[in-house]
Amino acid sequence: MRNKINILGAILLFMVLAYSCVDDTTQLFNVEKPASIEQMEYLNEYDALKTYIDRSANPNFKLGAGVTVSDYIKQGLTYRAINSNFDRVTAGNAMKYASIVKDDGSMDFGQVVQFVTAAQAAGTEIYGHTLLWHAQQNKKYLNSLIADKEIEFDPDATEEVVDGFKDYAVEDFNGWAADEVPVTPYVENGVLVVENPSEMEQNYLLQYHVASGISIKENTKHKVTIRIKGTSAGAITVALGTWDDRGDTQLPVTEEWVDVSVELNSTVNASDAFVMLQSGKYVGTYEVAWVKVTHEEAASVSFYVNQLENSEMQVGGSMDNFVVRESGKDDVPGAILEGEGPEGTNAIKITSIADPAENWDTQFFIYTPNKTWEAGEKYRISFWYKASAAAASETQCHGEPGGYMHYAMLPQNPQFTTEWKHYEATSSIPAEGDGMKSIAFNLNVSTEQVTYYFANIVWETEESGNKIPLTPEEKADTLTYALDQWIEGMMTATDGYVLAWDVANEVVSGADTDGDGIYDLWSAENVSEEDAKNNFYWRDYLGDDFIRIAVESARKHGPDGLKLFINDYNLESDWDDNQKLKSLIKWIERWESDGVTVIDGIGTQMHVSCYMNPETQASKEAHIVQMFELMAATGKLVVVTELDMGLVDENGDKVLTAQATDEQLQAMSDYYKFIVKKYFEIIPASQQAGITHWCPTDSPADSSWRGGEPVGLWTEKFSTRKHTYAGFADGLTGN
Repeated sequence: MRNKINILGAILLFMVLAYSCVDDTTQLFNVEKPASIEQMEYLNEYDALKTYIDRSANPNFKLGAGVTVSDYIKQGLTYRAINSNFDRVTAGNAMKYASIVKDDGSMDFGQVVQFVTAAQAAGTEIYGHTLLWHAQQNKKYLNSLIADKEIEFDPDATEEVVDGFKDYAVEDFNGWAADEVPVTPYVENGVLVVENPSEMEQNYLLQYHVASGISIKENTKHKVTIRIKGTSAGAITVALGTWDDRGDTQLPVTEEWVDVSVELNSTVNASDAFVMLQSGKYVGTYEVAWVKVTHEEAASVSFYVNQLENSEMQVGGSMDNFVVRESGKDDVPGAILEGEGPEGTNAIKITSIADPAENWDTQFFIYTPNKTWEAGEKYRISFWYKASAAAASETQCHGEPGGYMHYAMLPQNPQFTTEWKHYEATSSIPAEGDGMKSIAFNLNVSTEQVTYYFANIVWETEESGNKIPLTPEEKADTLTYALDQWIEGMMTATDGYVLAWDVANEVVSGADTDGDGIYDLWSAENVSEEDAKNNFYWRDYLGDDFIRIAVESARKHGPDGLKLFINDYNLESDWDDNQKLKSLIKWIERWESDGVTVIDGIGTQMHVSCYMNPETQASKEAHIVQMFELMAATGKLVVVTELDMGLVDENGDKVLTAQATDEQLQAMSDYYKFIVKKYFEIIPASQQAGITHWCPTDSPADSSWRGGEPVGLWTEKFSTRKHTYAGFADGLTGN
């Protein structure tokens, strides 16, 4: 006989005695049972949910529940309700990276250990969620790992930074001079000449700007250096700043050419400052060759930063930087030749067309789609090259590949032979190349058909500073180590008790930007500015195969029998005919194609809604069936990881718990029954990894997750069972 649990509250009929103020006669009143209570009484007949699973037919199936770990480890009502109804639990947030990893990289697994201890005591399993995700990461710490690194040099070393320079050997005098002054400065024989035949009452009666457009910094000591000589010894005034704020001092003049320096403190930031000379009291003629303004800063060094993503042309890496164009054809990436470059490296080949009309009928582009080069910008380029026959080439400046700008780019065009040769040049972008993005190699200088080979192409910008960016390889190595440390720490904390994990969560986007028929992986490049700001996309640093890295680490540190799942949402989507699931399956096939990586199963979240519009609901149900069929066909384990359900009325509006009718709640019950029943019907017993209900109780109004919605099998705080409880239970029986 089933244990009946009375969860409906008191529904007793009371005999109410009332005393008449006239005759004290006792009157008998009957209070009828409300219809709403009668409609719910059948729920008392249901046992705990997990008792409805046919364990002999479905030996691997686990019924799970999502929990707030802080509630669960109190071992109160939540603990008792969850353990009595479910086989295992999934932490909502407590096992995610951001909950454990601190800003300094230290990890606190204290709550995880408490969680494991509490679950062990109840004999309840734990499903791990999650080892790798772009959200809920400690982005501050992760970004610190890949931040620019300090350059080691003498901390006391300084360098002189030029703020302005006026050379009268190459420039005429074009500065300001005071009105009504009998002396006009002029340039002769490459020097500025100032003649003052007689002494004036004040220096400022003869004043002029000897240099303009100078950048000065606030609270900075600037040095003004002037090459000057006079017909007699004396002194003049030199000022630096703006009309509103400037400093001045005396500058000595001798009868010999001397570089004289004075120091003046700047109290403002300005980009239009000037150097002004005042010499009304100096008698004679003096000459100025040049004026220079400088200041001292902490020393910096020059370094080069590669602007190409896959210089070594690794298979699976991006080839966006290397483009081949043939006359009349669409551009294509260069074809990779594995191991055919110098010393066994990879290379690419381009075969020129025969009988060309122009030298540029076949072109190879080194392309930086995310980098626009400026005129005068210093660069360094290097590569290995050869051809099937001796051949000349030409190089050009282009914007986008094919967007011709200038006929000459490299200081020396490569001359191909049949042997590998190394090319290296350091130069500056020509004036005509301002705004360029690609170097074009014209490969039809020879009218014969020739095959050209390039390997290890590096195109770098010259930069300077006290810090240097990490290379992509350095960032990848650093983050790989950090990921491995995190996974090792989690596996140690759970001490072999957690045998199933979301090794990665939500990896596939809903967009196919490259047109290959498969949705792209999530990246900072295909999300909103806000998402890019708040999340950390491991794929952007570890490449498309970042899943392999996580799987390898989990296998290395995890217990025997560990099962790893890729978990994602909208796999049941009808608007794209389950395309996201189809894409995920293709990605898994790719990751496993190395013959080493093994992904045991697929997790589908299933945050669904019950639609009161029959047509819409039918479409949703049909694509749930299709989802299960596609997942079953993979032969992999299938787990529903985060099942919960919202409610949408006939008009397409969300229905909150307070507004839900009994009819609508019954429809939700039927939908739960449908989902659970179809899981058992379609997923073979050997592939059944279980179903986890994400929100066992209705969501509070102030919840960040589906707040105020009737998502639960119980009302809030496990107060009463709902129709959905019955539907879920009936689905488990298959009835």
